[in-house]
Amino acid sequence: MRMIPETRSQELVLLEGDMLDPYGRGYPRPQLQRDSWISLNGRWEFALDPKGATGVLDVVWRDIIEVPFSPETARSGIHDTGMYTACWYRRRFVSPPLPPDKRLLLHFGAVDHHATVWLNGQRIGEHEGGYTPFQLDITDYLVPTGEQVLVVRAEDDPLDLEKPRGKQDWQREPHAIWYPRTTGIWQTVWLEVVPPLRIDRLAWNTSLEHWECSLDAWIRCTDDKGLQLSVTLSSGGSVLARDSYEVLSREVHRRLAFSDPGIDDYRNELLWSPRNPKIIDAELQLRTADGKLLDRARSYTAIRSVALEGDRFVLNGRPYFLRMALDQGYWPESGLTAPDDAALVRDVMLARAMGFNGVRKHQKVEDPRYLYWADRLGMLVWEEMPSAYRFSPTAVARVTREWERVLARDSSHPCIIAWVPINESWGVPNLPQSAVERHYIEALYHLTKSFDPTRPVVGNDGWESVATDIIGVHDYDPNPDRLRHRYHGDRMLPHLLLQERPGGRRLVVGDRPHADHPVVLSEFGGIKLSNKIGAWGYHSSESSEDLARLYERLMDAVRSLGLLTGFCYTQFTDTYQEANGLLDEHRNPKFPIERIRAATMGPPGEKPVWA
Repeated sequence: MRMIPETRSQELVLLEGDMLDPYGRGYPRPQLQRDSWISLNGRWEFALDPKGATGVLDVVWRDIIEVPFSPETARSGIHDTGMYTACWYRRRFVSPPLPPDKRLLLHFGAVDHHATVWLNGQRIGEHEGGYTPFQLDITDYLVPTGEQVLVVRAEDDPLDLEKPRGKQDWQREPHAIWYPRTTGIWQTVWLEVVPPLRIDRLAWNTSLEHWECSLDAWIRCTDDKGLQLSVTLSSGGSVLARDSYEVLSREVHRRLAFSDPGIDDYRNELLWSPRNPKIIDAELQLRTADGKLLDRARSYTAIRSVALEGDRFVLNGRPYFLRMALDQGYWPESGLTAPDDAALVRDVMLARAMGFNGVRKHQKVEDPRYLYWADRLGMLVWEEMPSAYRFSPTAVARVTREWERVLARDSSHPCIIAWVPINESWGVPNLPQSAVERHYIEALYHLTKSFDPTRPVVGNDGWESVATDIIGVHDYDPNPDRLRHRYHGDRMLPHLLLQERPGGRRLVVGDRPHADHPVVLSEFGGIKLSNKIGAWGYHSSESSEDLARLYERLMDAVRSLGLLTGFCYTQFTDTYQEANGLLDEHRNPKFPIERIRAATMGPPGEKPVWA
């Protein structure tokens, strides 16, 4: 193992084989890695385009920006939080040596919201959607000698409420629970040399019942005659499976069965969980019929299952109590973009140190590098789609299209245990009265289940559930006794669904039965320290000791509630003016982390009341 030094008296572990660019950022596509990649992060020429009216030939390049940080952030070097419609980027680079039988791909991790790309004066492509990656084959646009000139225009209307925007404020200054905007490039830009016949996409799934792994692979080729894809799966240096398959219709869909170790002690060693994040490494080789190697890639998966049995969440066939924190995924100097991989590792390790076994990534599709570290270090994740705030055909199309891409990008990560397409009826403000809006929630629910039938879907987290596998409840009542009364037993659920209205909203709408669904208190707490000027929170505490006592009392109450199969405390860190984190924005605990952990987990040996 290699160690990354950390300035706050601890060290962060990077695993062998992790590849970092000069800026401390790892391989941007962790589940399909090749031997080499070229990061284009760093200094780019930059220009704001406030009205979005400048043409590509008229840009005046006055500034320098540090990619991949958005221009709203201090880390970018621009730090302009104003209202502007577009911005421009320019980067010169020397193309790597490119043999005649290779192609050069240009990758963007994420550009908010609509990106248009030029290379050497030619427009080569565009992409809409601020949270998902895209790639362009730039081979035919390269100039034979000298520097290549890459130009990117990012359009992101700050007043557009019909696009997925998450916590990005539509007012000039952040207010309440909304934060500064994110415009333009905010994840890694990189180059990759690839063969024309190559592994294009992978998807993994595992079955605990059958003790097997399924592989779906899509091959980029014009003629797949005779192509063979070989797969080797290993863990801890031991080979678990090795096989080779013929490519048919440019695809491979196969199940790889493992030898069942039998007794639970041996099975548990191979099962992935927060306590034992066991990864299965994969090596894939694409060859011709005569054995010529065309492409080689590395990937990984894990053996684990998630399910719902009655009113309980089940991990690897056993009831499992979810102890989660609401994680906004922002940093004070760099916004939505983590400063580097070490910051992502630190966040996972801090959540674990505070006694949490999961996080709900709130209104953000997280960088794949976070999901990679959650996979490797053991952290459960609820993944949530950033909301649009207006209901319209345009908003429906945008959210649906990008959500499909999110599911395709992230469905192979073992850390993800639930999908959340909508939060708190954002973007569907008339849900109880509007059949059209209810149909939209139902459509998103069933679309998600069609893409991934293996995970629970929380159709509309917080209240007004229409179609869902888990009833997520947001209740910021600071009184532990009232929480105990409201959620004290499973016989209370019919009353709760019909009568109680945390936040003033009905918990379910429509005529679907929900009384047998698992219940997660998926937002509660929200206690700020009142000594922070301009701070916002749902409730206040007067001192660190006061905050600690309130947290302990709330956790004592919530852990005692047999109705719940889990909870999610608001929130992991302070985020801009929202100061209700257990950690401040710099990840410093507001009271001793050992005390946070003790309250989160309860006394040693304590089990959930239903265990």
